[in-house]
Amino acid sequence: SLFSFQMESLFSLMLIILVNLAVGILPHVDNFAHLGGFVTGFLLGFVLLIRPQFGYIKDKTRRYYHRHPHGAYSLTSPRPKYKTYQYALLLLAVLLLLAWFSTGLQLLLGGVNGNEHCSWCHYLSCVPTPLWSCEARCSSSQYENQLNLTCMDNNRSKFYLLGNDTAASQIQKLCVQLC
Repeated sequence: SLFSFQMESLFSLMLIILVNLAVGILPHVDNFAHLGGFVTGFLLGFVLLIRPQFGYIKDKTRRYYHRHPHGAYSLTSPRPKYKTYQYALLLLAVLLLLAWFSTGLQLLLGGVNGNEHCSWCHYLSCVPTPLWSCEARCSSSQYENQLNLTCMDNNRSKFYLLGNDTAASQIQKLCVQLC
């Protein structure tokens, strides 16, 4: 039946969403991308997949004649293609989509790190467990103003030239970029 098909579709969609979010707790997998894709796909679904009412398709080829009480006939218009709430949802989805993209683009081009403004958002990218750490770990050696960093996770190594005012937090950021 149609209801069981809809429930199976809903269940498989929820399963895919949960798997994507579960994969996102692994280190170096960004759940922000998964959530952004989900919100964008949801809004684009409203914009691109709006469907006309079933009565509109059936009645599209018919002409409607209405008989007046005094015996005359007049041509009346068929049902509208979309209902009012569909137009309202379409407009809302377009506005939210534009706001979503413009805000994201503004933050990206402005170089804003969202984790600095949200104390719990870093857990969307990585959840620390006894099996892994979410912090990047590097071994370092320094000779004068040259710093050699080696990532402990993937063994990549890179030399950096340091300025006089290089802080430990800047070295940690370099380590995160390397790993």
